[in-house]
Amino acid sequence: MIINLLLVALGVVLLTTGGEALIRGSLAAANKMGVSPLLSGLLIVGFGTSAPELVVSIDAAMNARPDIAIGNVVGSNISNILLILGLCAVITPLAVKPLVLRRDAVTVVAATVLFLVLVGGSALARIDAAIFLVTLFAYLFWAYRTERFGSAPSAELHKAEATEITALPRTVLWITTAVVFGLLLLIGGSQVLLKGAVGIAEALGLSEAVIGLTLVAVGTSLPELSISVIAAFRRHADVAIGNILGSNIFNLLGILGISALLQPLPVHSRILQFDQWVMLGAALILAVFLYTGKRLTRFEGALLLLGYAAYVGLSFTVFNG
Repeated sequence: MIINLLLVALGVVLLTTGGEALIRGSLAAANKMGVSPLLSGLLIVGFGTSAPELVVSIDAAMNARPDIAIGNVVGSNISNILLILGLCAVITPLAVKPLVLRRDAVTVVAATVLFLVLVGGSALARIDAAIFLVTLFAYLFWAYRTERFGSAPSAELHKAEATEITALPRTVLWITTAVVFGLLLLIGGSQVLLKGAVGIAEALGLSEAVIGLTLVAVGTSLPELSISVIAAFRRHADVAIGNILGSNIFNLLGILGISALLQPLPVHSRILQFDQWVMLGAALILAVFLYTGKRLTRFEGALLLLGYAAYVGLSFTVFNG
């Protein structure tokens, strides 16, 4: 048991370090190639923080661990909203402009509803994966056009996300090293984390779905946690919330799309009965909080944290099968 816990801890460290190195190397490469801060923030930072979830879910899918592959995504989306945004709002109230986040907040809810519809048959097939990926590309095209050619204030959000990451490598050698090193750490970390997580599930008599939805999900969400907390301390509310919304969109449409395209994924009954509804509820609650008060207050952040505590409690008691 101790060895499995150490494997999980080591896997989380490798994934976090690898994700950071990949993001910094990719941002530096984008700067070298003259890519706009808007596109860098939208693609590299907004979705790059989901790299740990991506490699873990792909690794799990290819190793016939569908409960971890899907549980990792669903659990990450739940923890992103309830845990990470709850923590950020407790640190400092997150005032937002509805026009800045309206598109992404609506997309998160729509992507969640799409997930519920596609898993209605208790599995994600390759046709479902194709629908996810087409929807993701449509969202990216829509997002870039509205921000590049329109007057959407969210363009400033993604530019700010690109500048939130500092200490970028400067030379081609260091940029290449950062990208390759980051990818290797992500791949190695995913295998170590997967081995430890499966071992813990077996030792405690828990299903792999429970471990994927909680332990693995929180571990792979650490890049989102670090960027959002830093943004909260710097009073960059739009970056904190925008980072989470972008990550949740990519988790559902990109990660599940790629994973199910490589290997069709049966969905655990527990996710169908409980977790997908928690994910939808969290997305709807966040949307209500953002659009009614135009901010995420400390009280609302505390409510989100309490909601996550209740979710984890139920995960290991009522829904631990």
